[in-house]
Amino acid sequence: MKLRRAPRRFARGAAVTTTALAALTALVLPGCAPMSGTSGGSGLGGPAGAGAACEETTTVRVVLQWVAQAQFAGYYQALDNGYYADRCLDVQIQEGGTNVVPQQVLAAGNAEFAVSHVTKSMATREEGADLVNIGQVFQRGAYLQVAMADSGIDSLDDLAGTRLGSWGSGNELVLYAALRDAGLDPGRDLRVVQQPFDMSLLLDGEVDTAQAKTYNEYAQLLETENPATGELYQPEDFSVINLQDEGFASLEDGVYARGDWLTDEANQDVAARFLAATYQGWASCRDAFDSCVDTVLAHGSALGEGHQRWMLNEVNKLVWPSPDGIGVLDQAAWDQTIDIAVEGGALSEVPPDEAHRGDLTEAALALLREDGVDVTGGSYEPRDITVTAGGR
Repeated sequence: MKLRRAPRRFARGAAVTTTALAALTALVLPGCAPMSGTSGGSGLGGPAGAGAACEETTTVRVVLQWVAQAQFAGYYQALDNGYYADRCLDVQIQEGGTNVVPQQVLAAGNAEFAVSHVTKSMATREEGADLVNIGQVFQRGAYLQVAMADSGIDSLDDLAGTRLGSWGSGNELVLYAALRDAGLDPGRDLRVVQQPFDMSLLLDGEVDTAQAKTYNEYAQLLETENPATGELYQPEDFSVINLQDEGFASLEDGVYARGDWLTDEANQDVAARFLAATYQGWASCRDAFDSCVDTVLAHGSALGEGHQRWMLNEVNKLVWPSPDGIGVLDQAAWDQTIDIAVEGGALSEVPPDEAHRGDLTEAALALLREDGVDVTGGSYEPRDITVTAGGR
């Protein structure tokens, strides 16, 4: 039976009561003293509203999924614009990489926060790690499987017998679920080829399709010269299978912490302040686009300005608008993500209710609303981005 259907609308997670939310918000409201037991230092603002003096500053670490690029622009913007410091936080951003698995770094206690996908994180949780989604930054998915236009590949069903490029490292989980739903066994019905994080195998004809994200690898194709024309490739030169359109929209970049760490109310306070500053960073990247691109470039991105402008524009589309507020987890989207993962074999069972919580994000949004930050982006409109050769 095909899985492609509208997401269910019932809620698995426990609701956050008004009383519980009020109690948590009280931890971080303006005028509250910074928590005890924090590391020494001084910041630019108080634990809640910007402008109050910090008696102490807390050092925390967040590990990303990859190196500095606009996929993580909100974190860098929060750092460079002083939003973390305004919340009395000294945030150390740890880049990811081929050998860095954020959810495992978090599980090992080598970071307080990690940026990861729901399916990857829940797979790690199923292995015994007490990982909790505390803020769902990306509201939409971005997975693509791309072929050349003349390949005859237009749908998942067409992938039988083909050479399929995939990154692995957990990025194959949603793709494999989609393939199995189409009646294809990834280990038997097609040849899976380990793909680097670029589109070289597709362009060189070594695979029939390659994995891509809307905000990164797809742009790499359009930034490449077509040897047949001497001009840059155009969208019509490719056949794109959008997994979201195929019914496999799965939640991607969110913020995770360890459940045992969050049992301490002082750490809940830290988490709420971290989320508030991070969300403010993303709001800045929405409203101060050029400044945010400059921030990412200043942190040593290996990709050029043109590519970062494309990436930030596409990432903003995944974040904004956020009708209920940035970071608020849509229960139906979570349920669909989990359903896909379970029925596709990425998870053996539905995670418990404790695998995600919304009270910390609600407390963070209360702080931002008090400071006048637009947390929904209701009037957001994407930009028109000019593709540049090589992403320069």
